[in-house]
Amino acid sequence: MRDEIRKIAQSFETELASAGSADSIEAVRIKYLGRKGLMAVLMAKFRSLPNEEKPLIGKDINLLKARIQNALAEKKEKQRSGPFPKKSYTDVSMPGIRPEEGKLHPITKTLSEISDIFISLGFNVARGPEIESEFHNFEALNIPPEHPSRDAFDTFYISENTLLRSHTSTVQIRIMEKQKPPIQAIMPGRVYRPDAVDASHSFMFHQVEGLMVDTSIRFSDLKGLLSLFTKRMFGAKTKTKFRPSFFPFTEPSAEVDISCIICGGRGCRVCSHTGWLEILGAGTVNPRVFEAVGYSPRKYTGLAFGMGVERIAMLKYGISDIRLFFENDIRFLRQF
Repeated sequence: MRDEIRKIAQSFETELASAGSADSIEAVRIKYLGRKGLMAVLMAKFRSLPNEEKPLIGKDINLLKARIQNALAEKKEKQRSGPFPKKSYTDVSMPGIRPEEGKLHPITKTLSEISDIFISLGFNVARGPEIESEFHNFEALNIPPEHPSRDAFDTFYISENTLLRSHTSTVQIRIMEKQKPPIQAIMPGRVYRPDAVDASHSFMFHQVEGLMVDTSIRFSDLKGLLSLFTKRMFGAKTKTKFRPSFFPFTEPSAEVDISCIICGGRGCRVCSHTGWLEILGAGTVNPRVFEAVGYSPRKYTGLAFGMGVERIAMLKYGISDIRLFFENDIRFLRQF
């Protein structure tokens, strides 16, 4: 009986080693473990053995059966996970699957377009920290603690004297602290305001501000610069209009409007039937700002301007709700 067990073990090893497919492995399993297989024949013979031989022969039969089961399971696993499984091969002649193409966010696109226009006009791009000191965010920009305009910005404090910046004008101060004129730079970045979120306001948005400082900068330079910018941004037929305004860090100051890009200046719902759309604020640098950074107001003059990127993008792409920029709705973003 033991000789027969050894012969079955040897023939199993030989046949399993030559089995190279799932079907051939299954055939080996049926031959040895099937209802009429060789192990079933052994068990039938085992029952007729004398009782004194059954413990030793039964042990050998059980060991052989376990050995066959484990070897079959291992062979099947290797066959499934081999380098080229039968049912998971790659047909290189089939057409590929085109991956989904990523796109730039409309805010990123608008920021890049604005920056490219000013870079082409000789401006550098400067960046600064979003957590700022009160000095850079307020005092150096002629906004002392008691100034009424501070109420619109005085928020998001990190500590007693530091806060999330409310405009990128802080970078203008940092530039002037580190270098002498001439200066010609733009400052893009995120800013934070205590605004209630609605279709046209957000507590976080993006700005691009600009600064030019030299010995003979005039308000007419500002008008020419911004007129050129609006034509490149919105089209050659775009007209500009300057309205008197107030900003603590510029004097004189102006709001800049463009002819409505929707109706061409004839009047529509978007421009409230005025024919004009407000896009940015600007002015010549207030002498007190120069004094705060150690410049001589008698020697230097400058111009400054600032615009909300979301406002520009909404006008350029015809978007009616600022919240759409930040909801991450793929249906909206795919349009750009």
